Amino acid sequence: MSGMKSLWASVQGDPVFMRKVNGWLAIFWIVMIPISMVMGWLNSVVYVSALSLWALVSGHWSAWQAARVEVKQQEDAAKVEQEDLPEQVVEKIVEKTDIQPEPAG
Repeated sequence: MSGMKSLWASVQGDPVFMRKVNGWLAIFWIVMIPISMVMGWLNSVVYVSALSLWALVSGHWSAWQAARVEVKQQEDAAKVEQEDLPEQVVEKIVEKTDIQPEPAG
C-alpha cells in the first residue's frame, strides 16, 4: 500500500505528467460523445449516472489541484516578503569590499 501512496504522491507532484493525463482524458471524452450518441448509451441511466459521477469527481479534483497551487504561491510570496534582498546585497558588498557603512549622523 505504501508503494501506491508514493506513486500517487510522485504523480501529483509532476505537473507535466498531470497535464498530459488530463489532456488525453479530455480527448477521450470528446471522442466518447458521438460514440455514446450512436450506441444509444445516453438513454441508459447507469451510463449517465457514471458520467455524472466522473464529472463531479474530476471537477472537485481540478478545484483541489488549483487550490494547492494557490496555497503554494501564497507561501512563496510570503517567503519573498520576509526576505530583505537589498539588505542582504549591502551586507555582502560590505563583507567582500573595503566599503564601510556610513555612520548615522
